[in-house]
Amino acid sequence: MRLFQYLSQWKSKAKDGIQQSLLIAKFLCLLHVTNNYVFSPVMVYGPSMLPTLNLTGDVLLVEHLSPLLDKLGPGDVILVRSPDNPRKTVTKRIIGMEGDTVTFLADPSRSDRYISLKVPKGHVWIQGDNIYASKDSRQLGPIPCGLILGKVLYRVWPPKGFGSL
Repeated sequence: MRLFQYLSQWKSKAKDGIQQSLLIAKFLCLLHVTNNYVFSPVMVYGPSMLPTLNLTGDVLLVEHLSPLLDKLGPGDVILVRSPDNPRKTVTKRIIGMEGDTVTFLADPSRSDRYISLKVPKGHVWIQGDNIYASKDSRQLGPIPCGLILGKVLYRVWPPKGFGSL
């Protein structure tokens, strides 16, 4: 008789434990999907986007749906997987979309020579706001759209810079 009471108590505690575990698993799945496919916070730093972004770092809210829905355009600040080092991400501004003709300074620190070219299909032309300290499409060429990770919506840190870009 005692054995049955003990088993029934254990059964109810096990059931509660499983329900709590399932709730936590659902929450973690939702967090994973939201962070990877909807929006996520990203820490960025470096001189290439001065004065738009701080040299010492900003926390940006990046949404991941725009590249999938082709809702990007010139002037958008985007997060891109680096073509040089796939473990790195870079933040740049879109200058031209596929089919656009872009004109840019080949090497702004050494000459005033301009180059014009047409952005190929499935690519974008990106540049940093600080053309003197940015490694972008001027050196790497047009960037495949598949490397775009998301569009920057807001700067969330530091507090005095909070807002859309």
